[in-house]
Amino acid sequence: MKRIQMVDLQSQYNQIKSEIDNSVIDVMGNATFINGPSVKSFQKNLEAYLNVKNVIPCANGTDALQIAMMALDLQPGDEVITTDFTFASTVEVIALLKLTPVLVDIEADTYNIDPQKIKKVINSKTKAIVPVHLFGQPANMSDIMKIADDNQLFVIEDNAQALGSEYKFKHGKSLKTGGIGHIGTTSFFPSKNLGCYGDGGAIFTNDYDLAHKLRGIVNHGMYQRYHHDVVGVNSRLDSIQASILDIKLKHLDEYNLSRRKSAISYVEKLKSNKNIILPNFSIKQMEHVFHQFTIRILNNKRDELANYLSDNQIPFGIYYPIPLHTQKAYQNSKYVDEDFPNTNLLSKQVISLPMHSELEEDQISFICEKINGFLNILDPKNGQKHVQKPVQNRLKSNHFHLRVHPAVPMVLQGGTEVPK
Repeated sequence: MKRIQMVDLQSQYNQIKSEIDNSVIDVMGNATFINGPSVKSFQKNLEAYLNVKNVIPCANGTDALQIAMMALDLQPGDEVITTDFTFASTVEVIALLKLTPVLVDIEADTYNIDPQKIKKVINSKTKAIVPVHLFGQPANMSDIMKIADDNQLFVIEDNAQALGSEYKFKHGKSLKTGGIGHIGTTSFFPSKNLGCYGDGGAIFTNDYDLAHKLRGIVNHGMYQRYHHDVVGVNSRLDSIQASILDIKLKHLDEYNLSRRKSAISYVEKLKSNKNIILPNFSIKQMEHVFHQFTIRILNNKRDELANYLSDNQIPFGIYYPIPLHTQKAYQNSKYVDEDFPNTNLLSKQVISLPMHSELEEDQISFICEKINGFLNILDPKNGQKHVQKPVQNRLKSNHFHLRVHPAVPMVLQGGTEVPK
């Protein structure tokens, strides 16, 4: 068995090495490093893949969210509703633009924003909703879009973790996530389902007027050189990254299928364990693409299990250990802890297991054997329970965080990530 990694980018690269190398060499040869042909090619191919009318590439997923909000002409003090259970970049850009983030609780079975909680916080200041398709599973877009339509609100989809997923509406229509709301955004961070070899992002919309404004904002507010028509930023996807993404886009469905197969294998091996709640991907209208395979550990054993996995050289991630409403930067007196029961609970239970398109069956078997053994399920070979030796809790040590769960955005040997 080869070494288990949270994300195995090197093995993925080796599978498509000649394609990637040739595409990068082409950019080097024609020296079109900014806004070159590869950017335009990727843009068009991603538009076709997502079946959206406009894709606007940009520098990263956080920029994509910020630029989307800038294009909607939201004003300081306007309220934007989003989930309490996500990475900080989703709410970070709301605060940076002097808007007011309004955090709400999630559904315990999907980890996604609860539409019923959205309804309760809408008022005259509410202008937009930002659903996050967390861990690769679509949020309940039928209900969210109806709420938005009924209240004349914008919807900005944070699709950083679910590119390639589909949402099936009750009337039978299927749409790729990111192309359902007024604007969709994504990140091409290397470990994403579609990741580049650096930073990158994109914005999607079917509204041509919005697309025109977005294209100006990403380019210093310019449509004609040195004519600044709107306030903008400098946020571009460079040509080398676009050339890499254009190659990997051809393989995205294959990568997502591989992730789903690995998820099914995890489920088969862990489903009898009463100490675990597995991801719910039986909801027919929500096609899960498993950016993460995140399980819930019951009976307060999550942190002990994390130590045990570390001892056995099994990487993992804890996404997310601290609810946003309790983070120092986003604390607000209007938040009452009792309003976030699911987020509070899941932050103490969730752990994400290795998940990538190169994960092998023997690796999954080894991981599940260790988890099941630690959590004391019956050994089918001899009917005896595994007895776990005491494990010292090292979750607060610097060594632990650097080795398994870094607190800064980096990849360690193709390993863990900060998700935006």
